[in-house]
Amino acid sequence: MIASAVMAPGLRPAGTYGDKYTTRNPVARFLVNGFLDAVAELARRTCARRVLELGAGEGEVTCRVIEALRPELCVATDLAASCVRCAGGRLPEAFGAQVDAAVLPFRDEAFDLVVACEVLEHLEEPGRALREMRRVSGAWILASVPREPLWRALNVARLRYLADLGNTPGHRQHWSRSDFLDLVRTAGRIEEVRGPVPWTIALCRKS
Repeated sequence: MIASAVMAPGLRPAGTYGDKYTTRNPVARFLVNGFLDAVAELARRTCARRVLELGAGEGEVTCRVIEALRPELCVATDLAASCVRCAGGRLPEAFGAQVDAAVLPFRDEAFDLVVACEVLEHLEEPGRALREMRRVSGAWILASVPREPLWRALNVARLRYLADLGNTPGHRQHWSRSDFLDLVRTAGRIEEVRGPVPWTIALCRKS
């Protein structure tokens, strides 16, 4: 019933998993918790009842959004089927689907809020994904990316990814705060920006 309400014909449900939120380093945990708290606060502002998350991964952001909003519908998606299965197992409140962010199989304005946290920097064509997010959102877009060059500097400081000058594997795009906000403005009006180190998080109202 949920699938038929928001999804185009032909897509089957799936699920998600990763490990970046499992660190025991107290400093890293402090930073991650600050990021998750900021995401939850911005999500709460939308009062959304139907939520789509792209790149749900471990399901940590999904958990916070569900706690903040208690939505009627939450669809947690990822490109990796293994991730979708993992998040689906953790989050019985969420409906899982394996999708490509650049070609979303959902109807126009099927959701009140579309979330993409730590996703756009991994994509070859982030602008294309953002246009799809705008299409399927009826009101709100919430997105975050690592803030550069701070992100890579912090990686170098902890002696990680030195051969790549601190660039995290899989990061194809690199934005400063202002550059990322310029990208988000192509989807609508920015209502609020949070900057928990080392991220930029933007809440955008669809125009």
